[in-house]
Amino acid sequence: MQALRIFTVSILLLAALWVSPSVVGAAEGPPPITFAAAVERALQRNPTVAVALSEIARADALVRQARAGLIPTLYGNGTYTRLDSDRLPSADKEQLYGNLTLTVPLVAPLAWGQTWQARENRRVAEASAADVRRQLATATARAYLAVVAQHRVVVVNETARVTAKQHYDYAHTRLLGGLGHSIDDVRAAQDLASVEVQVQAAYASLVRAREALGVLLAADGPIDTTDTVELAAPPTQDLALREANAQRADIKLLNQRLAAAQATADRTWTYYAPLLSAVGQPYLQKGSHVLNEKGWQAQLILTLPLYDGGFRSGVGREREVLVDEARANLESGLRQAQSDVRAAFDTLLLADRGLAAAREATAFAQKAQQLANMAYQAGATTNLEVIDADRRARDAETAAVQAEDVSRQARLDLLLASGRFP
Repeated sequence: MQALRIFTVSILLLAALWVSPSVVGAAEGPPPITFAAAVERALQRNPTVAVALSEIARADALVRQARAGLIPTLYGNGTYTRLDSDRLPSADKEQLYGNLTLTVPLVAPLAWGQTWQARENRRVAEASAADVRRQLATATARAYLAVVAQHRVVVVNETARVTAKQHYDYAHTRLLGGLGHSIDDVRAAQDLASVEVQVQAAYASLVRAREALGVLLAADGPIDTTDTVELAAPPTQDLALREANAQRADIKLLNQRLAAAQATADRTWTYYAPLLSAVGQPYLQKGSHVLNEKGWQAQLILTLPLYDGGFRSGVGREREVLVDEARANLESGLRQAQSDVRAAFDTLLLADRGLAAAREATAFAQKAQQLANMAYQAGATTNLEVIDADRRARDAETAAVQAEDVSRQARLDLLLASGRFP
């Protein structure tokens, strides 16, 4: 009996500490941000987008490199020759020679093809950057919704802690007044301790969710959310199925890759075409009696690629395979997009039904909680029924929070699947 009193007093002291605000809740929280502002900030500041934009700049540089094959080039050359003796009458033992070589590509099919390919690759880089933005926006939206849902869980557990504390105070007061039982007091204290564990776990999950959102937004610390999330109205299923193939960034990327691969394969003929260049060379020389001291020469150079050991056929075969791969990836992506729309639409309907049922269950659980408290205070039952009703009410409210998050996530999935987000 003495041990039971000591245990009860210990629980009472702990409960007195628990009634003070939580360390996490009392501290000044991180700055909140709206849903739309969070997505926009992530798209502007996240390093992933910066890398994607750098890839576009790199593609621009490759276009410039390839285009250099179409532009005239000018090189300067100089030569000093030392012989062991004079070679009269043709040359002195010391000779100097310098020229400027201007090369103008007149017909350069291979350079044309490389330039066109580089431009196609730049368009692929642009489409890839758009898909990266889509993926980042998706991750940010999910992280934001996770923080919102965790706030709801914290509220549920905080409310449960207040209820458990009130029940403990009532049971302990009855015990001190000689009207209650020790078992009721201990049960109430144990329930309060269990609820406190859940409260601290909810705050810990909130800390992690805020930090994850801060990382996506390239912030130096955690970021909090506002209480409301405004998502666009979801489209009908038929409209979403049509929009998915036309608006989704990942489908656009797959289409662009196929177009680039097909265009590159169609230009394999440039490896077989002749090359015609004009070369002009003004020069100055000293020491050679064969050439004048200054002069110039001009040439037209025609290059016919006759045999290259199978290089060109290998290039052509490789490009055909890349076209087949790109077409297969596009077909797979289109099937996946249609599947995403159908699954998201059905999931949204089921999630909304589940949310309605969860809210109804919460209302019934709260009513049962009130009835159990009334019966206990009237002396018609023990607090075992009260504790069980409190637990069921807490579980129902938690399930409602989870159902609400599932419903929001389902709406986001449908917007993503149809290409309406971001």
